[in-house]
Formats: sequence, C-alpha cells, structure tokens
Amino acid sequence: MKRIHYKRHALRLMFPLALLGAASAAPASAQERPQGQVVQDGIAVKPLPKGGVAGLWRDLAAPEEVVNQQSAQQYLALMSQARDKGVLAPGNDRQLARLRAIADRLIPHTARWNPEAQRWQWQVNLLRSEQVNAFCMPGGRIAFFTGILDKLKLTDDEIAAVMGHEIAHALREHGRERMSKATATGLASQLGGAALSAWLGVDVRGATHTAGQMLVLKFSRDEEREADLVGLDIAARAGYDPRAGLALWNKMAALDGRGAPPAIVSDHPGGPERLQQIGAHMNVLLPLYARAKNLPLERLPPYRTNLASR
Repeated sequence: MKRIHYKRHALRLMFPLALLGAASAAPASAQERPQGQVVQDGIAVKPLPKGGVAGLWRDLAAPEEVVNQQSAQQYLALMSQARDKGVLAPGNDRQLARLRAIADRLIPHTARWNPEAQRWQWQVNLLRSEQVNAFCMPGGRIAFFTGILDKLKLTDDEIAAVMGHEIAHALREHGRERMSKATATGLASQLGGAALSAWLGVDVRGATHTAGQMLVLKFSRDEEREADLVGLDIAARAGYDPRAGLALWNKMAALDGRGAPPAIVSDHPGGPERLQQIGAHMNVLLPLYARAKNLPLERLPPYRTNLASR
C-alpha cells in the first residue's frame, strides 16, 4: 500500500512541476522566439530587446537609467573604498597604463555591438588584489585586479581577450537581461510554488525557488558564451590575436584545477566547452585579426603565450 501511495503522489507531483517549469521558462521564451538571432561576421547573438513585449518587460524590470545610475554609484563607491584602503593603482602605474592603452584600442570597435557605447564615459582602473578577476559595469566602467595579471602572466593579447569579454557583457546588456530574467523567474517560482504547495498540501516553495535559480544559471552560461565570442571579435578588430582566448582559458583551467564547480551549477560554461566554441569560430576571428595586422592569413605567426604562475 505504501508503494502504491508513493506512485500516486509522484504522479500528482510530476504534472504541476512540469507546469511550473513551463511558467518559469516562459519569460525567456517570450524574449527569444520572436526575435531569433543576429549574425555579424559569423557570430550569432540575441538581438538587444528594443520595443515589443521583451523590451517592455525589461524596461519595467530593469530600467536603463536605473541600471546606469546604480552602476555609476557602485563603481564610484568601489574606487573610493579602494583608494581609502591604498589598493587603487595611481595614474602613473605601469600596469594601469598598459590596461588603458589596450582599452583605447578596443573601444573604437564596440559600437557595432551596441550603438549606445559611443556615448559611454569609459573608465579603466586597477585594484591591487590577489583575486583573479576583472569586470566591466554598464556604461563602460572597467576594473582589473592585479591577481589576474600576475597569476596568469597575461600577454597583451590575453588581456584584450579578458577585457573584450567583460566589455561584451556590458555591450550586450547582460546585467539588465539577468535582472529582468531573475525577476521573471522569481515571480514565476513564487506563484508556482505557492499554488503547488496548496495543491499538494506540502510546502515545496524551496524546491521551486531552486528550480528558478537553475534557470537563471542557464541564462548566465548562455551570456558567457556570447561574451567570449563578441569579446574576441572586438579584440581581433583591434589587432589582438584571438588565439589568445584559447591560451587564456587553458590557463584558467589549469588554475582552477579540480576545484571548479560542475558546469550545471556554475554561471560559466565548462572549460572544454568554452575552448571548443572559441576554436570553432577561429575561421571568422582570425581573418579579422589578419586584416587588422595587414597580413595575409597564411602569414600570421604562431601564437606565443607566457607560462602562468603556479
């Protein structure tokens, strides 16, 4: 009798969970289905939501002026705190000058991925920290940590790959996209969880919240893949070798070792998947780099990297 009761309970559980999954995924599907993809020189991206249901939802959930204002305030606060703690690199710092010189070459190639970038007030700063990290906030507010430069012994091409990747997140408005999707999935999981709990007589709101969070992680991994390719496109047009992207993620994989989380619970794709995608796009990225260097494709020298620190 116990087994029969369990099977009936499981059947009762499966149908509402399927409905909840569909409800949670609906906001993303609504944004993706009508708009398809845009392909620029072999790189496919989701169009920036402008107008329509997708654009209206995003404007309500994450208004552009609010996102930009929050970004400016957060960046200013972070730089002020870093200055107070003595970890903000001064303007004459050699590594900072290197970063700003690379940014100066990348920025002219950003507007093709988002015309608004022409009006951004770009900033580049360096924080003295062991963290292997870098970011670009909406509006072109960039920061690198010395840990990523020193531990990975990045070449200029690899810095361009990192910076291009972070800039791409801002250009493709992934921050706003994530905010709107998180709001949508959170709302769906709350409503679905409450309805499901009432129907089953068991509180399953925690499980439905987890399901919603997993959807957001999936969205985040898709954004990482897009940022990899858009970032390398920008770097290649600026005259930086896109093969540096392969060297970079090999270094990252070596640094992460066995401590990296499984791809399914990470907001970043797994290393092998990342390398495969970048490698598969070299046929469109390398010609851009060759053109920037004014060289025939077959005359490009092999890419050389530095060994990362252990």
